[in-house]
Amino acid sequence: MTAPLRTTDPVVVEVALAGRAYEIVIGRGLLAGLGQRVAALRPGARAAIVTDQVVAESHLAAAQAALAAAGIESNCVIVPAGETSKSYSMFERVCEELIAARIERGDLVVALGGGVIGDLAGFAASAVRRGMDFVQVPTTLLAQVDSSVGGKTGINSGHGKNLVGAFHQPILVIADTALLDTLPPRIMRAGYAEVAKYGLIADADFFAWLEANWREVFAGTPAREHAVAVSCRMKAQIVARDERETGDRALLNLGHTFGHALEAAAGFSDRLYHGEAISIGMVLAFAFSARSGLCAPADAERVARHLAAAGLPTRISDIPGDRPDADRLIELIGQDKKVRRGKLTFILARGIGKSFIAPDIDVAAIRSFLAENLS
Repeated sequence: MTAPLRTTDPVVVEVALAGRAYEIVIGRGLLAGLGQRVAALRPGARAAIVTDQVVAESHLAAAQAALAAAGIESNCVIVPAGETSKSYSMFERVCEELIAARIERGDLVVALGGGVIGDLAGFAASAVRRGMDFVQVPTTLLAQVDSSVGGKTGINSGHGKNLVGAFHQPILVIADTALLDTLPPRIMRAGYAEVAKYGLIADADFFAWLEANWREVFAGTPAREHAVAVSCRMKAQIVARDERETGDRALLNLGHTFGHALEAAAGFSDRLYHGEAISIGMVLAFAFSARSGLCAPADAERVARHLAAAGLPTRISDIPGDRPDADRLIELIGQDKKVRRGKLTFILARGIGKSFIAPDIDVAAIRSFLAENLS
């Protein structure tokens, strides 16, 4: 598998939902055309841009200019950067500012930022005036390949991550890969964990391609657009089959049951970014699969080796500061959204590209496994 040569045309991936299909447009320099695409979809609409303080410094002016060039009036709501903005208080603030700006039901919200902004702005759009359209303009690799696609929106609870929210699909996703050029290396690496996830779920060839080409993805060559497009196509296909995660959409949570618990234990802070938690979580999922005789130990070692080579944490001991004990992690895992009537569900693997949904996992086995990894 090789990346295509760069062309001037963006890659377009359709999310084929009946009556609510939308496009993911992928390529460099797409932010300048934001206004034209919005005007074509919603003629005469006004827009409210929701972003964070860091993204606003780099990209807000360009987004406003793109909307203005198409005759679209815009307001902006700027929140603090970081996972702590996915909170009840910030959700209330965004909703109140949208209402105060007289953004009407026929107008739309533009989520300009990473996964936190997409989740927060999308949830506000789902609630204000009982539902408004919104557009995702993801500015991180993680958001471009994962959180901006599929309609999951929400905020965190004190009990765990993403426990309050709604399914609310965007009407358009603009993945301008040039925006990733400004990302700090750590944020770029964190997003890469979600790219690797798609290979580990169901595409062993893509994972092998990433092993050979991950440096090119980071460098911004055509490999970046290729990696984003492959990831988005896989997610779009899964979402079209299972929009509300009643079936195989749960596969997209590979590494997330462990990872979300680790994020919560770290206080949703910059001690552990989401993608870093997912990296550790995927390594744990493969290690537990190998321990259970489901996959070869060599596969688990290969996963850990590649993620470590890309600069990602792969062990619980890589998390700075105090770490929780196994009982605390089990308590946090018990709040996972995939829990059914108290039974734990994990995404495990029979090999690279062969992940599957494993219900009714024994709690004692997970506790023992975590205790070993914490020792």
